[in-house]
Amino acid sequence: MSTELVLVVSDILVPTKSPSINEQFKSILLPNKITHILCLGNIGNQETLYWLQNLSQDLHIVKGDYDIYKNYPEKKIIQIGSFRIGMIHGHQLLPPDDINSLLNIQHEFDCDVLLSGYTYKYNISVKENKLFMNPGSIIGGLSPLMEDCVPSFILMAITGEEMVIYSYVLTDKNEKFQVGQIEYTKGSNELKIIKEIKFDEDDENEVKNNNNNENNINNNKENIENNKEIKENNINNEEQKKEENNNNNNINIKEKENDELIIENKPQIQTDTQNIKEEEQVNSNNNEAKDEKLDE
Repeated sequence: MSTELVLVVSDILVPTKSPSINEQFKSILLPNKITHILCLGNIGNQETLYWLQNLSQDLHIVKGDYDIYKNYPEKKIIQIGSFRIGMIHGHQLLPPDDINSLLNIQHEFDCDVLLSGYTYKYNISVKENKLFMNPGSIIGGLSPLMEDCVPSFILMAITGEEMVIYSYVLTDKNEKFQVGQIEYTKGSNELKIIKEIKFDEDDENEVKNNNNNENNINNNKENIENNKEIKENNINNEEQKKEENNNNNNINIKEKENDELIIENKPQIQTDTQNIKEEEQVNSNNNEAKDEKLDE
């Protein structure tokens, strides 16, 4: 059983988004080596179309959102080996690259593999025993989703019901691409990863450090605000306690003053009463003396 090599590429857009395709990619994509080319739209200029046609005579294209004046079909289905493969650019989906929307297209096509582009982001997944692949953009750059994506494409080696997927991704600034390898069997719900693509660890660490620093800054700000609030509450509580103490002291002082006034006035009241009694006694004595004289 022969093996068929299939190139899956999307969103080339030369020279609209890039002056040319990366030379390292071009150096491994040689004529008469590739059996089929599946282009998921947005080819770019006529020179790019000639380059694709020179790689393989069996070229299949669907219309992208930039291919408005081309007569390419919106959707297409082809048979390679035992695989029924569906093709769509993906700009028709809302939201883009939504798995449920892709499943609807897959059900419509009744295909084993569904290919889509548009997002510029390389992705391979399995859902309901069907394979979904996005080769990303071969020129990379800013996607319609405003994300900066790395250049990538996919090669499939299909032998009957077996498929080996080679992913070519330009992950660093030195233009050294990585090659990932995944094996898939028709009807399976699993991908066997033979070689995984690792993105630049420095970039990932920088992103993580930036996120951690931002979180630390936010936490420090929050702690400072909380400490300020606690201090203000403590100051308010102390002031309230001082005010209460002052009020209590004022009440105690007033009570003491009232007690002192009562104590000072009490002897005076007693003295006045005693004087009245003495005066009454003198008057009584005088009256008695007068009565005695009258009796004599």
